[in-house]
Amino acid sequence: MGAGTPRHASDETATALLEVVRRLTAELRVRRSAPVDLDVALDRDLGLDSLSRVELLARIERAFGVSLPERLLASAETPRDLLRAVLGARAAPRPAAAPGSRAAAPQPAPGSPRSARTLTEVLDWHVRAHPLRVHVYLYGEGDTPQPISYGALRDGARALAAGLQHHGLRPGQTVAIMLPTGRDYLYSFFGILIAGAIPVPIYPPARPSQLEDHLRRHGRILANAGCVALITVAQAKPVARLLKAQVETLQRVLTAEELTGTGAVLHAATVRAQDVAFLQYTSGSTGEPKGVILSHTNLLANIRTMGEAIHAGASDVFVSWLPLYHDMGLIGAWLGSLYHACTVVLMSPLAFLSHPRRWLWTIHAHRGTLSAAPNFGYEFCLSKIAEAELEGLDLSSWRVAFNGAEPVSPRTLRRFIGRFARYGFRREAMAPVYGLAEAGLGLAFPPLGRGPLIDRIQRGPFASRGEARPAQGSGPDTLEFAACGQTLPGYQIRIVEARGHELPERCEGRLQFQGPSATSGYFRNPDATRGLFDGDWLDTGDLAYLAGGEVYLTGRSKDLIIRAGRNLYPYELEEAVGGLAGIRKGCVAVFASPDPGSGTERLVVVAETRETDPGAREALAQRIRALATELLGLAPDEVVLAPPHTVLKTSSGKIRRGAVRELYRSGHIARGARTLWWQLTRVALGTLGPRWRRARRRLLDGSYAAWAQAVFWALAPVVWLAVAVAPAGRRWAVMRGGARALFRLTRVPLQVTGLEHLPAGQACVLVANHASYLDGVVLVATLPGEFGFVAKAELARRLIPGLFLRRIGAVFVERFDPRQGVADTERSARLLRAGRALCFFPEGTFGRLPGLAPFHMGAFVAAARTGVPVVPVVIRGTRSVLRADSWSAHRAPVGVRITAPILPRGGDWGDAVGLRDAARAAILERLGEPDLAGVKAS
Repeated sequence: MGAGTPRHASDETATALLEVVRRLTAELRVRRSAPVDLDVALDRDLGLDSLSRVELLARIERAFGVSLPERLLASAETPRDLLRAVLGARAAPRPAAAPGSRAAAPQPAPGSPRSARTLTEVLDWHVRAHPLRVHVYLYGEGDTPQPISYGALRDGARALAAGLQHHGLRPGQTVAIMLPTGRDYLYSFFGILIAGAIPVPIYPPARPSQLEDHLRRHGRILANAGCVALITVAQAKPVARLLKAQVETLQRVLTAEELTGTGAVLHAATVRAQDVAFLQYTSGSTGEPKGVILSHTNLLANIRTMGEAIHAGASDVFVSWLPLYHDMGLIGAWLGSLYHACTVVLMSPLAFLSHPRRWLWTIHAHRGTLSAAPNFGYEFCLSKIAEAELEGLDLSSWRVAFNGAEPVSPRTLRRFIGRFARYGFRREAMAPVYGLAEAGLGLAFPPLGRGPLIDRIQRGPFASRGEARPAQGSGPDTLEFAACGQTLPGYQIRIVEARGHELPERCEGRLQFQGPSATSGYFRNPDATRGLFDGDWLDTGDLAYLAGGEVYLTGRSKDLIIRAGRNLYPYELEEAVGGLAGIRKGCVAVFASPDPGSGTERLVVVAETRETDPGAREALAQRIRALATELLGLAPDEVVLAPPHTVLKTSSGKIRRGAVRELYRSGHIARGARTLWWQLTRVALGTLGPRWRRARRRLLDGSYAAWAQAVFWALAPVVWLAVAVAPAGRRWAVMRGGARALFRLTRVPLQVTGLEHLPAGQACVLVANHASYLDGVVLVATLPGEFGFVAKAELARRLIPGLFLRRIGAVFVERFDPRQGVADTERSARLLRAGRALCFFPEGTFGRLPGLAPFHMGAFVAAARTGVPVVPVVIRGTRSVLRADSWSAHRAPVGVRITAPILPRGGDWGDAVGLRDAARAAILERLGEPDLAGVKAS
């Protein structure tokens, strides 16, 4: 129990109170952002509005036979506050139970440490709760995994931390980890944290023969991070002198065995929530490396949100072959499993690459429920596993198969689901996701159990104008993109054009985000950090569009190549290939090109040469393949030896990789010089049309936005004054005329259907979804008669909107004072009894992203108490015209659909909940946007 809670309070009392809270939130179908425990916030985490609080207090009073003070309605912030009030009422606790049933048994301790502020506190929490429980099953060379308990993980990490301190490590310094997946990696990561230092994961060499060159290339990361030590394999010891000469800060190259064998005594370091948990480097082979700064707060915020999205818990088993130096393997697989008490089964990436069947059979053996891979991993299983190797395989336990970290191929999704369905794999388990290190990891997840969603769009409008218009059927004129899910709770995504103006739905642009786990920038790289931020938004460097609340990734604006789960940058290979005899230096382009046949990306090297002898050209191509394999650990899929002047450059001499890729894909890249020049001229001329169309679209969009603002500000003062001075009978006519004029002059088409469903001559409650500032104007323009808008009380305190709304009969309600909110509901009920029609936006507010938020109860309690019908109204299109936090309008059609009235069955709380559920279902069915109020299992 927390401070201030009486010590004699029993676990049974707390458990019964939490059960009352859980039952109410289950009835309300609110989307919980946290499990129900004593310290969860009633408003922020559970979404309980004022009327829901009233109902909760009434149920607690009935359950425990107590009378609670009225002030508790406003002052209680958590269930712990309610528990204190129950205990303070000096009444015998009496748990709530349904007739004929037993009281709920005490629940076990929660499976995740919500109070933890750092990763080290997470580990400590598990060690206190269940030190002997197996946390990791680690596969090495053999078929028998090594179990590692929570206690063993902490003991090994503490021993390594003591060794680091023995070698002079001080808090705040950085230590690089260059180890394969194994016990030493796990101990090293947490050992560095326990010592108060910062881990810097980097990937190990693929082969010992590449060790020296590998370390040379990683010197840039070590230097940028200022690493004072490197923990690596024993084979690296001979090159320690080389690294020390290359990296001034580097003092020691150590093995985990050396560190854990010192016998030193650990001096506990203070680890704070705002401290850097680790640096995730996204580059470093050439140029300025970028180390994403991720604090403990960042990581835990993202890990909690991702886990809640998939209902992760202690019964889950995460099977992973993803490398621990990659954020998807480190954060998604291991640290996420650690936090949520999932068992994690770790295997080497090399084990998967050499025998991909091992991944699937490991899921089978451990009854894995969660696993992840880039798209190439699923494609690899399709191409490299024979049917004979799958006999007896059972994948029915696999409930979430994450597909992320590289472009997701709709073809791969269909093929994997189709082939492995016979082995128990369910379509609903496949989950394309989107994230990036700068967000902590996850940014968008699909609804749990939905399965893949594929969008078919018209190729022409998308290629020329970036418009993702839906296409009918499939064929050469269509493109397919897989949805990567909906934005995780607490995060915001927007799509912007080149000037930073937000785009409407189904328009491609740069994807930017905000959220609680967003990085503060790149470590010791202010230039890259400035390029990351656009005001308060972070630029992902990815291209995408939004449709129906789903994120569709279409490409990368960066030159990053993602291959086999690794981030590859072209610069180093281009420079190295340019240094080969026979290749024109500075005339090499390396890029990725989609392979429709395999669903993966091909690594292509285009190099200019004057060599014409076939034997010499073949030898040159072989040297390029060998060099690429040595530098990148993999061979290119194709080497193209092109004539001089093939590789296009900017006026400043930079390689135009995108333009060269288009030449390659068109099949014109390796032809003779004369033909090539003709093709290049055609390509150059071909860009004029798209450039003109983009410029024209920007001009038209800007002009339209300016015109729309001019129309609004021309009409608004006139309508405001007319309403202010007009007699009561004429105000609505004036306002409706102004609203219709606004839409006519801005050429926004309005369509209304279902007017016959409006009750004639009687009171009713209109409830509409809320997507834009325009929603009220749209309803005034399209609905006949007069009705009272129910508006937030803050507007009444503003001179201009307050006077206007009072003149048209608006009803103001208090959102933040629960007691006043109850009184406002009673006032609404009185107006309904007097025959007044009222219009509510029960979501309370609106946001940038599509989706229907949870409904507040006020409208439905008022309707149930008065017996008047509830009329659901669906508004579509206003978000595309004018988004939240934006005054830049876009032209788009707007539709209003009025559905059949819903009559209350009675006047109590349950009847109000039923009204709300029925109205919300009617709106959601016709809205075409995601449900943002899904129930999270307890």
